[in-house]
Amino acid sequence: MLTGGCHCGAIRYQVSGEAQHHALCHCSDCRRCAGAPAVAWMAFADTDVAVTQGEAAVYAGSEHGRRHFCIQCGTGLFYTNAAMLPGIVDIQSATLDDAADHAPGAQIQVAERFEWMAHLGDMPEFARYPGME
Repeated sequence: MLTGGCHCGAIRYQVSGEAQHHALCHCSDCRRCAGAPAVAWMAFADTDVAVTQGEAAVYAGSEHGRRHFCIQCGTGLFYTNAAMLPGIVDIQSATLDDAADHAPGAQIQVAERFEWMAHLGDMPEFARYPGME
């Protein structure tokens, strides 16, 4: 059983069953919706995902794509697309309570990836904000 939720705690969910995949998506649609250079998604059967507290708002981001998020804090939680991914709920895996324990196994939509994302290992690293270590 996996559990997770939004930043403010208004929405909580739980997941049973096995993930069908876990990938870091680089598509421009995910980037713009998240305000981030990529988004990690774990796909589960829709029957394995249950919202246990609160109710997510739904945004029709495309003809068939639906993005579910917390109306209070704005955290993106789920993506569904009945035409392309019938019976699947993609969960933004960074919203899992134990997200650090679940590394993505692939990168998808790399045709749209920012070039600099392929070279993150070349950048300087800081344990905390520079100058505050």
